[in-house]
Amino acid sequence: MSWNSFGHVFRFTTWGESHGPAIGAVVDGCPPGIALAEADIQPWLDERRPGASPLTSPRREPDRVRILSGVFEGLTTGTPISLTIENEDARPADYAGMPHRAGHADRAYEAKYGVRDPRGGGRASARETAARVAAGAVARLVIPEVTIAARPVEVGGSEDEAAWDRLIEAAQAGGSSLGAVVECVAKGVPAGWGAPVYAKLDADFAAALMSINAVKAVEIGAGFDAARRAGEDNAGRAMAGGILGGIATGEPIVLRAAFKPTASVAALGVKGRHDPCVGMRGAPVVEAMVALVLADHKLLHRAQCGDDG
Repeated sequence: MSWNSFGHVFRFTTWGESHGPAIGAVVDGCPPGIALAEADIQPWLDERRPGASPLTSPRREPDRVRILSGVFEGLTTGTPISLTIENEDARPADYAGMPHRAGHADRAYEAKYGVRDPRGGGRASARETAARVAAGAVARLVIPEVTIAARPVEVGGSEDEAAWDRLIEAAQAGGSSLGAVVECVAKGVPAGWGAPVYAKLDADFAAALMSINAVKAVEIGAGFDAARRAGEDNAGRAMAGGILGGIATGEPIVLRAAFKPTASVAALGVKGRHDPCVGMRGAPVVEAMVALVLADHKLLHRAQCGDDG
């Protein structure tokens, strides 16, 4: 079984390939009666889209979203919401005859399916994350009480934001790439959202963020630093990152995701258009996945406890 869906009650499925005709998402489980228009989704896609800076992929995609179903006269109907985004600057010929690329999912996909889409990585491409951002925009409307903000906090091993452009430009000029750490803070999450043991809020966050292409590690609260602390130094609620026992405490939820350097680099003979630091466009994707998890858990909490917290 191959999984392309995420969530328990508020679920979404993404579809499409990097250099196919389009990509998109189907959102299921959204409550009815929520005002939704394409204009509610587009600003989040604009934050993520490529070609907006010389330090990102030069691929020019307007990423205009269309709502095909699940909305009538501006309100969600409770039925599946289909979202589509055309690929307008696809160049599949750039990948003709390209062998398996080091650091990519090429060989893994072929081992699983016996066939793969070689055009820009197919489903393994960061292009797929535009569909997540579109679905996340719908999720945000389900949780208006929550504010979510993510930003890079480290690039190429440096926490000095003033140095990031210079570091990325140097890597780009040398045909290489850099990794990054993105931090996300969600405020306004009511105490009680989440579940113990098998549907822990932090476990679902970890699964959501690890499902993002190029993310190789996730921290919540003190994260790995908690393993280096004494018990009395790690007992404060701030160390927990807003989650205890798999359930939200009402404090801000703090997460960090580590993005590896882009594997498509000229130094390894890879052609095409790629981000020299994919983490720089990772913040909107992290925000979207956090929103999708929280919308899901709001509805799970309502189903069991009869309120929103």
